[in-house]
Amino acid sequence: MVLSTTAALGLTVTQAQAQPQAHLHKQQMGLSAFTAATAGDDDDGGEAQEEAEQADQYAEARTSPGIVAPGAYGAAYDALADLPHTKGSWRDLTRLPYDSDDPRYRDINSNSSGGSGKVTGRVTGLAADRHGYVYAGSANGGVFRSRTGGGHWTNISDGLPALSTGDLQLDGKGRLWYATGEANTSATSFLGTGVYVLDDPRDGSFSRRDRVGGDELESTSINALRFAGDKVWAATTRGVWSHSSRTLKGAWKLEFAPNPDYLPGGSKASDASAAYKNIANDIAIDPKDPGKVVLAVGWRGGDTYNGFYAKSGGSWQRVTGLGDLPSNAEDVGNVTFARSADGSRYYAIDQSPEQTAENPDSGLEGIFVSKSGSPTGPWVKIADYKQLRDSGSALTGAGYQPGIQSWYDQFLTVDPKNPDHVYAGLEEVFETKDGGKSWSVPGPYWNFGFPCWSIDPTKQSGDCPATTHADQHSVAVGSDRGAPYVIVGDDGGVFRRPLNGSANADGHATDWTSLNDGTMDALQYYSVGVGVDPAGRGVAITGGLQDNGQSELRPGDHVMGSNFGGDGGDTITDPANGCNIAQEYVYLAVSVTNNCAVNDGSWVTDPSKATSYSVAPPDSATGEARFIAPLNADIKDPKVWVAGGRHVWINNKGYAIRSGSEWVGAYDLGAGHTATAVASSGGKVYAAWCGPCNNQGFTRGIAVGNADGTGWHQLTLPVDGTVPNRYLSGLAIDPANSDHVLLAVNGFSRKWTEGPGAGVGHLFETRNGGVTWTDISGNLPDVPANSVALLKGGTIALGTDLGVLVRMPGSASWKVAGGNLPTTAVLQVRTGPDGRLYAATHGRGIWVIDVRRLR
Repeated sequence: MVLSTTAALGLTVTQAQAQPQAHLHKQQMGLSAFTAATAGDDDDGGEAQEEAEQADQYAEARTSPGIVAPGAYGAAYDALADLPHTKGSWRDLTRLPYDSDDPRYRDINSNSSGGSGKVTGRVTGLAADRHGYVYAGSANGGVFRSRTGGGHWTNISDGLPALSTGDLQLDGKGRLWYATGEANTSATSFLGTGVYVLDDPRDGSFSRRDRVGGDELESTSINALRFAGDKVWAATTRGVWSHSSRTLKGAWKLEFAPNPDYLPGGSKASDASAAYKNIANDIAIDPKDPGKVVLAVGWRGGDTYNGFYAKSGGSWQRVTGLGDLPSNAEDVGNVTFARSADGSRYYAIDQSPEQTAENPDSGLEGIFVSKSGSPTGPWVKIADYKQLRDSGSALTGAGYQPGIQSWYDQFLTVDPKNPDHVYAGLEEVFETKDGGKSWSVPGPYWNFGFPCWSIDPTKQSGDCPATTHADQHSVAVGSDRGAPYVIVGDDGGVFRRPLNGSANADGHATDWTSLNDGTMDALQYYSVGVGVDPAGRGVAITGGLQDNGQSELRPGDHVMGSNFGGDGGDTITDPANGCNIAQEYVYLAVSVTNNCAVNDGSWVTDPSKATSYSVAPPDSATGEARFIAPLNADIKDPKVWVAGGRHVWINNKGYAIRSGSEWVGAYDLGAGHTATAVASSGGKVYAAWCGPCNNQGFTRGIAVGNADGTGWHQLTLPVDGTVPNRYLSGLAIDPANSDHVLLAVNGFSRKWTEGPGAGVGHLFETRNGGVTWTDISGNLPDVPANSVALLKGGTIALGTDLGVLVRMPGSASWKVAGGNLPTTAVLQVRTGPDGRLYAATHGRGIWVIDVRRLR
């Protein structure tokens, strides 16, 4: 081991952010995309870039024009708790199984038959004991408990102000530690409110009283918790912290931050790059000497401070001479450690910022082992992406290699009884039983491309075994009545197999079980659409999801199906016919269906017999639209649609549209500008935009004009507090007066946001077409607002990061809408043809309430 204070030159944050974004979807999109990938497309890594773009844009909406100080969410939750509730109760519509392999929707546009089976939202933390108890932390839905080794889940964290999971750990006393703030990227780095400890996880539930320390870890993500002696360590996006594991009292101690001037309160806290300057990914502690600690520190896109650090002479210094484990800044990015139970082995996964930027195939530096059991090594590389690819990856030859998203996809665990038996998670699940000499892929990416698969089951050469969903994030080893099992968490939920399970000749496991039985509704919706079901039995409900396509729920369904693969973005549904649906993938890649995309059973691949038609506006192909781009229908004429990228696009054919060329460009928002919200009434269109959209020079505006292309102009929105210089996220037009408009504003007010023009307020109103605006936020909690709806009678409904709030006609005060809705992010509120209010949450599914009870 060599200690050095010299920083190697790596990619700067600005350079990393400037990497071009590739928009070709190679993941979770169905046969057509898979075929394109295997045909030699040279735009490798498109999905990895899309995941990065998604994360960055989700963060931009909540942080621009600066960064968010600690305490913002805690203060908002306190303010929310002081508000009265209306009458009425929300009902969870999507708390039922969601089958990604539903044969009703098996065609070239869906992922049906891919092998994931029943899924839910992203699971980023897992813990399991020896008695069949499993704890799953979802991305933004909180912690769920199972007493049956998985399944029959119960939420145990709804009493907390943050439901975003960074890590879950059981300590030696059987206590459950919950680190909030999702660990995957900076996208949700400020959503956490710290660490909580539950003494009796088998029967108890988390409360705010269970928090460890004060507010030191608020507004941060926590990547990992590690224990040593009487101390718990936390790797966060604001450095490495420690606390006594014996008592919850007392403040957390900042152990190390490579760039302390960029921390809240520091001299450079308002710098645009501050959020990237103190990211810590994991902590390795020598089991034989708990005082010997190695920190893995670094931003995934690269920075000069990236590297491994250890204490020497009372101060933290960069570590070199670790063997094969690199110490130069450009090769150390996102890192995960795992130690064997007997202390004889340490393992590590390392993502390389340099490879991520320059290698179109993979960002994985490698998987490493320290056979001394010491985190200081010497470390030996036991796998790189080529070795893993050749071990039986589902994507071999598909132009998409293991580790392409290793900044996002990582887990690592060691069999408690065998230090050479390791599970590693990247996009797929990998396994070695000989310490890395050989690898297999028990959890392939999907079944497309293998000889056992055909879109027509009568033409399959064999039965493909079930696999996991793609994109791995968490893992745990547990047992029940002496039978050990491994549980993995990914973008599709939780999956289990015996720790030493069975596999076929390709090394693919034949014994995966989906634990997503519908009782853990952690689905992450961006949108919701509602229309009268053609069968006349009620309404059909659909919505776009993070990496789980488009869900379809029709009257009488006991299992939801997925009629569209990939990420699901914005949605338009015909209120008079719920099977007329326009569904966005990402970047305005819109498809339309007239029959809910139900396949007729002929398993056709003939485009003339398709159940869906690609109708993407031109900005989708040029990349001039946001990841989740706005799509809406005129509130007076559902055949007139508005889509927003750099341009405002109009479709006058409604659900009869069959080609992207049929969109008409109404207005150019300007180079570098992209639409964030659109609304239309009687042909009058409003389009909110940003550009640049990140916190480096953030600007925003609103353009107004007519659907026929006439009368377009930019509104004057000076940065004087009238309308804050923050992300404009939602528009609602009064059906009786198209000059009367409501505007929802994301982010936090200037009390918490360190950036120019952050301003105050979250809801603004104009009655003269945008000439002047009035702040009508009143007593709204200072929390990001995502969507606004004007209900019949004049009630305003506002979807925020902490639920739905309403303001009654004639009142200046806000109330929490009804009861029973978790305090998670509501990204869209929309009324259905049945008069009910629907809420698409990004972590707890779709909910509905009777608006007549909102009083």
